[in-house]
Amino acid sequence: MPQIPEKIHELTVGQLSARSGAAVSALHFYESKGLISSRRTSGNQRRYTRDTLRRVAFVRAAQRVGIPLATIRDALAELPEERTPTHEDWARLSEAWRSELDERIKQLNRLRDHLTDCIGCGCLSLDSCVLSNPDDAFGERMAGSRLMVERGRRRRG
Repeated sequence: MPQIPEKIHELTVGQLSARSGAAVSALHFYESKGLISSRRTSGNQRRYTRDTLRRVAFVRAAQRVGIPLATIRDALAELPEERTPTHEDWARLSEAWRSELDERIKQLNRLRDHLTDCIGCGCLSLDSCVLSNPDDAFGERMAGSRLMVERGRRRRG
């Protein structure tokens, strides 16, 4: 990983990409979504402060555990600008995500445990599908195959 001399306080997009491991296109995307920011030089080139390295690492770590970008952006907005997120910042922000991650883990465990049933079912029996219809919640409203028709109408409508 290329080292950046301490005397350099701003990074080009190429330097930020090389140091963070994120593609230049990803950095541009993060910036367009308000996750990171840059200033423009007189030649309209992006310049990022050094603390952006930690912000990119924060974004990528949060993405790896499935946190949506909008949630990550809201979390980063709570941090002061021009300051590297600290261990305490990460602990505080990640605590708020704990219940969401626990629910996602529960869903993934259900998927893993019932994957064979799902493949055998082919989702033709939504009344008994533990993944699409846990505890037959939709069975009280209508039969399973009609539910698929209803979902198709909502998407088109």
